[in-house]
Amino acid sequence: MAITADHISSTLATYTDAHPEEKHKLAVVLDLLDAGADVTSRKEFRGHATAGAILVNGEGKALFIHHVALDRWLTPGGHLEPDDVNLMGAALRELAEETGISVGIAPVRSEPVHIDVHPIPANESKGEPAHQHFDFRYLFRIDSEGDVTLQAEEVSGFAWRDCDTITDERLRQRVSSALR
Repeated sequence: MAITADHISSTLATYTDAHPEEKHKLAVVLDLLDAGADVTSRKEFRGHATAGAILVNGEGKALFIHHVALDRWLTPGGHLEPDDVNLMGAALRELAEETGISVGIAPVRSEPVHIDVHPIPANESKGEPAHQHFDFRYLFRIDSEGDVTLQAEEVSGFAWRDCDTITDERLRQRVSSALR
């Protein structure tokens, strides 16, 4: 069963109840849902949902991957798939696909640690115009560093880095607070 608009709406409601100062930033997602847009489809170019995983090891370091298409160091994540049943599961699937890590992982919370709305540049090779991602980011722990096997088509490297190197200030603060 695919992720539903109701699941996304209820996740947003729980998140904005905890973080009311972000409701205005997430209004674009709520407006699209209210208009009946399928924000689970990567073909919805007004914006669509993605899922991300911040994985922190026992030493307090977060896993970063080097994303080939964007040529940037990011935390694992990506588009939703029709077989995903919820956003957290999609984040775990993306983590496993991009890094090969799939065991010994525990969620820190059941709700996203952060939801980010950010622009994605046009990609002519994929026939995609510029659009927005609504990235539902979940925080996970792992005791070890796990055995990393990179998905070579999308990822060209990985590194365990201090959480204070997370460039998004709000995400960095949320991760730090959640891990205390």
